[in-house]
Amino acid sequence: MSDPKDSAVAPTVDEEAMEWLVRLQFGTANRAEFTTWRARSPAHETAARAAEILWREIGQTDTAMAFARRESARRNRPDPRVARLPSRATRPAFGRRAVMTGAVAASAALVVGGSGVFGPLAALTADHATRPGERRTVALPDGSTILLNTATALSVSFTPEERRIGLEAGEAFFEVAKDPDRPFIVTARGGETRAVGTAFAVRDDGDLVRVTVTEGIVEVTARSAVPVSLVAGQGTSYGPKATMTAPYHVNEAVATAWRRGKLIFNQRPLVEVAAEMSRYSAGRIVVTSEELKRLPVTGVFELDDPDGMLRAIEQILPVKVLRLPLLTLLR
Repeated sequence: MSDPKDSAVAPTVDEEAMEWLVRLQFGTANRAEFTTWRARSPAHETAARAAEILWREIGQTDTAMAFARRESARRNRPDPRVARLPSRATRPAFGRRAVMTGAVAASAALVVGGSGVFGPLAALTADHATRPGERRTVALPDGSTILLNTATALSVSFTPEERRIGLEAGEAFFEVAKDPDRPFIVTARGGETRAVGTAFAVRDDGDLVRVTVTEGIVEVTARSAVPVSLVAGQGTSYGPKATMTAPYHVNEAVATAWRRGKLIFNQRPLVEVAAEMSRYSAGRIVVTSEELKRLPVTGVFELDDPDGMLRAIEQILPVKVLRLPLLTLLR
């Protein structure tokens, strides 16, 4: 990799280091060449070490790995190697310019592709689905309505005996028309939320399902756990790695603020805020140091203005935003 002559368009040494790691991952460079490059100066060695830390720490999402396995099975060949992209425990000084080569952009696409950049994979077989950042209302034949949140996929199955919704990914808010003879059931991750006429939200976070009730009563059952009844203002959660919780108080205005196009945070760690913002973005938002991850965030953010959310974070916290294709770093 030669030194570019035009400093106006040349990638920084940090960006070059990231490109080297991507090229190594895809087999278009060898380790000896990278060793030669990083030995050229102390700055090159520092950038190489920073890029390696960044590369290791984000790792690979479970959904992306599942996607890779499915693709491998479909094509009847070994699992493809999936590139890993950054999250630093330290804070190497990446340049502010969002300049990436095609190789780096391609690796970013692989990292976030399986986690819903263009929508959940379940959308391929679902009856209704939304893309990241999209919200959509679906009217059901019984008079009930469903508001799908970002990157959500669900299926609908109505019979004379019951009304059944399968939440495959994401989050949805249900306003159920009363019909005592046909219970309304939402399934997610092996659990069921059952209602007759009420309003509630179900959110699937992958390893945890959260149920929030805003009106009426619902009954939640998960595997062998004793069913839990929830009334308005209460919630519960369950998942393969956690037993179902007892009913707990929920601030409905905060928990379902997305219905009004808002995200509300009250003293939430920046790492949690970044993860929540990522759900509404075509890409991932990553906090690059442990110190920054713990910074508390309080505020009301507009979902329809993702750039405004990032600008607000820059204004209220001692962080800088670095925008890359399909990846945003808070550093």
